Amino acid sequence: MYRVLAQGGAMNGRRDFLKALSALSLVAPVHRVPSFVRAIASGEGSAPLRWPKPIGSPVLESLRPAIEHSRDVFTHVDKIVEVAGWMAYEELAMPVYPVPTGVKSTDPNDVVDLILVANSIDTAFTDFTTHVKFQVDYEGQHWSDSDAMFACLNRAMNDGVPMLDGKFLAKVARPELERIFADNIPMPMLDEKLEVLHQVGSVLAEKYDGRFHNFIKSCPPLLYDRGNGLVERMAKEFPRFNDVSPYDGNEIKFYKLAQLGLWFAYATYPKSGPVQLNDVDKMTTFPDYIVPVALRLLGINSYSPALEKAIDSYQMIPRNSTQEVEIRAHSVYATALLREEINKIRPADVQVIIPQVNERLWTHYHTTFWPHHLTRTIMY
Repeated sequence: MYRVLAQGGAMNGRRDFLKALSALSLVAPVHRVPSFVRAIASGEGSAPLRWPKPIGSPVLESLRPAIEHSRDVFTHVDKIVEVAGWMAYEELAMPVYPVPTGVKSTDPNDVVDLILVANSIDTAFTDFTTHVKFQVDYEGQHWSDSDAMFACLNRAMNDGVPMLDGKFLAKVARPELERIFADNIPMPMLDEKLEVLHQVGSVLAEKYDGRFHNFIKSCPPLLYDRGNGLVERMAKEFPRFNDVSPYDGNEIKFYKLAQLGLWFAYATYPKSGPVQLNDVDKMTTFPDYIVPVALRLLGINSYSPALEKAIDSYQMIPRNSTQEVEIRAHSVYATALLREEINKIRPADVQVIIPQVNERLWTHYHTTFWPHHLTRTIMY
């Protein structure tokens, strides 16, 4: 997940947005899985399953098999209630993101184009061998992981690189992409990012005059609309957004980047911009590397001893393995329940939706040194 740079070079994104929040009530990291959880994992016990109220999300509706039959990841509802008891009193306001400096035009369509191009390559930013994060110094500030990626795109655009044009993206060469992302370490998964840009650029050039905003205009202002909604169309027309995983013969849907890009574009112009979402309350969390860390540190999620050891020792967790699917599925499940508990406490006029909870977790933990799971994937 990324943050944009404010006009004039000043940062006014998620970190600054949440600086005024009350101090975080820290919960000690979960180093050991409780005995009752080990019993559940070994089949010696069982626990009643509480399911979030339906919000009309195919993502949330698809999770049940991975939650009911988890072997390695567990959600603790009592900890969700505890965390909601203090998080509900934080601001958790609906963010409005600033316009990126890389867009010289004041046209909101250009801003949306940049957001969605960046979103298409918003994948791993930690070197899988050294565990060093991609970082860059730009406009007097230091940026890390996805923030650094966005800074590099801004820098390239200010140098005249046509990063918004699908025709350019469809043919950009690897050496040029290396120059765009030249900084402290080689950009992780650069070959995969290059392939994604070629794929996305080709679709944009062929069907939408090279621009993402033309794709947006071709869809109704809905995430889901019997196959015609924005998320559904993105997953169908751009294979890189078809973020689904198998689990015991079932298909688990995540749609992380499709939801994230639309959320970010919507929140930049929430009332009158090119991306309007009449069903924004159907969004789930954006399951990546960071939200699971936050939930683990807060004690909301815990892992089997084997999975905990694998993550703490930086072992790779294969894409679409049951462990990787469970990590992501429980992130979506737990944040949906956390949002419910928060809204039980908050007045009717300050109710929150799930992306606001995601924002709170990601912002506070995306620079933590606590290890996250390592999975080589273009989906997050």
